[in-house]
Amino acid sequence: MAPRVPQPGAPSAEVDPRLRLSLVVSTIRMTSRAGERARLRAMTRMHGTTIVAVHKDGVSAIAGDGQVTLGEQIVKRGAIKVRTLEQGRVLAGFAGAVSDAFTLMDKFEAHLASSKGNLLKAAVETVKEWRTDRALRNLEAMLIVADEEQILTLSGAGDVVAPDLPAAAVGSGGAYALAAAAALLEHSDLSAPDIAREAIRIAGSIDIYTSGEATVLTVPSPDTEEEPA
Repeated sequence: MAPRVPQPGAPSAEVDPRLRLSLVVSTIRMTSRAGERARLRAMTRMHGTTIVAVHKDGVSAIAGDGQVTLGEQIVKRGAIKVRTLEQGRVLAGFAGAVSDAFTLMDKFEAHLASSKGNLLKAAVETVKEWRTDRALRNLEAMLIVADEEQILTLSGAGDVVAPDLPAAAVGSGGAYALAAAAALLEHSDLSAPDIAREAIRIAGSIDIYTSGEATVLTVPSPDTEEEPA
């Protein structure tokens, strides 16, 4: 005999216990499968971790640690997650899923070129496309971009954030790196690149997904020499 299913508008009757049990079992199975799919996605996606940017004395520096994780496994320690754009006048770094971050970095670079190097305009246009494009809106990454005047954080939620402090950080160790950078800005005479490097080192001593070994880029570049008059 098949379980009775209550019909809309019918007089109230007690639900068959067998039907109630089958609904509970189905819900448990669906929840378990969803959790397993999420776990498998996490295990098969490579993630870059911590990026920090600092602005001081007319110099912006961005630092990224070199660790890449696949699930709970370290697969690389020497990855480069920061780069220069616009002939060295703009810095960018990413945290999150590596393939997603490269896609977003390419989008930002294209908008930067079309806006003739205007950092804020390029950031806004990138986030606008990121938020509205059906193919891009599911990308899991965050970007920090900077020029010699400002630092901006970009997120897929539609945010372009200019921090109150002359520092910003993203990634699994971002909170630790930002706290370290803020303290060093306030209580040390270190330069922007030295603060960024030390912030990554401190974050790496706390966060297991951050290696503590940093690649640091600056704008203006220290290699830039003034042309003789």
